Amino acid sequence: MSEVILHVEELCAGYGPIRALRGVSLTVREGETVAVIGANGAGKTSLMRALSGLLPLSSGRASFLGRDISRTRTHALARAGLLHIPEGRGTLQSMPVLENLRLAWEIRPNREPFEEALAKAYQRFPRLGERSEQAAGNLSGGEQQMLAVARAIMNRPQLLLLDEPSMGLSPLLTVEVFKALAELRDAGVAILLVEQNVNRALQLAHRALVLTHGEFTLEGESAALAKDARVMASYLGLSPEAVA
Repeated sequence: MSEVILHVEELCAGYGPIRALRGVSLTVREGETVAVIGANGAGKTSLMRALSGLLPLSSGRASFLGRDISRTRTHALARAGLLHIPEGRGTLQSMPVLENLRLAWEIRPNREPFEEALAKAYQRFPRLGERSEQAAGNLSGGEQQMLAVARAIMNRPQLLLLDEPSMGLSPLLTVEVFKALAELRDAGVAILLVEQNVNRALQLAHRALVLTHGEFTLEGESAALAKDARVMASYLGLSPEAVA
């Protein structure tokens, strides 16, 4: 069995008196893609923010490659191999496309030369090559999401936290982004995915968990959950018991 790359145990976090996460536990193994699905306000983005050091934990523990990351800063996690692409793209707006990609490579350089890594990113998203000198903030929403995923291609993280990659994208661009994510998955990058498009999420992931009001209420293999009516109930904000 492959190594556990992320282990989360009884994690609680919130915003002031609001408890967004209520003792969630999960694991992601090396090379595995795990989807977290649920209605708006279920706590999905809070989970990603807590794991990437943007939202302090009130209790519980998270470890990456056996190391406690409960209080580790985001930039240190990126250098260690845990990269977070937040909802809303997460690019450096004033920096050109090329420099966004260069910085992603420099944070975690590997044996592949920068020029070769850049060529692969532009091959996957030719539009970025056409706009290499343009500031990221001047790109369309779809192009910014392409850039965010291309930064992950350059960074080659061991674990990618991905929050709503299809948000605001046209159906055509959604297909392109998920093709790139499938390539990362098939290359062995572990992915924890939050995605409102349930069908896309389950097609990409090996396993999935349903988050309802800050708690996991259902989990299993993606193929099985795709046929489970309770998954759609969670997407609509109903409790699993409502369709049991």
